[in-house]
Amino acid sequence: MGHWCGRAALALGLAATAALPVAGSVAQAQTAGGAPDASGQLNIPANVQIFGKSDPNVRRATAIVNGEILTGTDIDQRLALIVNANGGKVSAEEQERLRLQVLRNLIDETLQIQEAKSAGVDVDDDEVNQTYERVAQQNFGQNPAALDKYLTSIGSSAASLKRQIRGELSWQRLLRRNVQPFINVSDGEVREMMDRLKAAKGTEEYRIGEIYLSANDTNRQQVMANANQIVDQLKKGGSFVAYARQYSEASTAAVGGDLGWIRLAQLPQDLANVATSMQPGQLAGPVEIPGGYSILYLIDKRQVLTADPRDAVLSLKQISLSFPKGTTEKDAAAKAATFASTVKTIHGCGQVDAAAAGIGASVVTNDQVKARDLPAALQDSMLKLSIGEATPPFGSIEDGVRVLVLCGRDDPKVADGPSFEEMQSQMEDDRVNKRAQTYLRDLRRDAVIEYN
Repeated sequence: MGHWCGRAALALGLAATAALPVAGSVAQAQTAGGAPDASGQLNIPANVQIFGKSDPNVRRATAIVNGEILTGTDIDQRLALIVNANGGKVSAEEQERLRLQVLRNLIDETLQIQEAKSAGVDVDDDEVNQTYERVAQQNFGQNPAALDKYLTSIGSSAASLKRQIRGELSWQRLLRRNVQPFINVSDGEVREMMDRLKAAKGTEEYRIGEIYLSANDTNRQQVMANANQIVDQLKKGGSFVAYARQYSEASTAAVGGDLGWIRLAQLPQDLANVATSMQPGQLAGPVEIPGGYSILYLIDKRQVLTADPRDAVLSLKQISLSFPKGTTEKDAAAKAATFASTVKTIHGCGQVDAAAAGIGASVVTNDQVKARDLPAALQDSMLKLSIGEATPPFGSIEDGVRVLVLCGRDDPKVADGPSFEEMQSQMEDDRVNKRAQTYLRDLRRDAVIEYN
């Protein structure tokens, strides 16, 4: 929950909602066709695209917010982003629940845009288009026209994503003007927090994702049932980031529920008791806490102010061999065996290109890969390699077979922790997030909303 830590990050939020691969993350970087990207992004497992069609000419008013119409098309196009983020694995019943949540989100978004406009906070079309272009480049690897086509193919639209961009830019700018100037964090508070951090050196800290659902005595049973349904969807492969953005009532919903790096002492005791036994990648909950329920996802954990080997920056070459469409499992196994034999003959990265050319494989080089950004199954084996050695082959019939060859490694230095200014900024952001929740509640209370 944003009530104890976390800061808004527009670019991350947009990328998560659009379910597009995030540049710089080896586990996610991939081109639309599943092939290696010549720009240097390592392609580790394949992309899934859900194709759909929506008719922009069919527009039915679903809600009117202070005189502004929200249509069924608006909901359908925003819903398509969430369904795509979950690989299309969303049941009809779940989609109906999601529609209601998307409508609530669009109402909040409308209120935020309206409030910013009434306060004289303007976000012009050029700013929106520039952000859209940046999202297209960083998270799709192509130009805005390609992103337009992609969004249309999944049943969404550029207009839907641009409206979300406008909403987030408007709200953040409004908070910076009307809230942030009145937030004060004293030097003494910052020094006290830094002293606590240094005293905790060597202890574990956790990067946790959270979906928070508020509940009271009258709706507690229903909220609990909803929380269990969300957990079921997540266990089936649903995107935690997408569900957090659409369902979580904490301020960290904008960043997919990411609380950032925290120590368990910063969590309510009920959540701390659960988190202490979790391993990275594990889901827990719903956990009942005062005021509602929380679903937790442990993204990662590390030791405070201690160098983590997974922060090593690796220089890698990826060798990939694709299988022709229709390849049988037997033929794939034979090709993989030949591929593995060839890889064993490679002695150092200098021989990679020639060896790959000999078997018709492709090579991608990336010199800025953090070990922790690799899939968990590869992290440990990669950190045990010496320069010039390769991982065991991995892949599938659909994705082909590939290996990663270690060309270099820069080990991390012992962390000094955040600077005074960074700590002060984080504490200020936390307080702004809390104030923002109250601000939005006031807007909802004063709004005139008509439903059809």
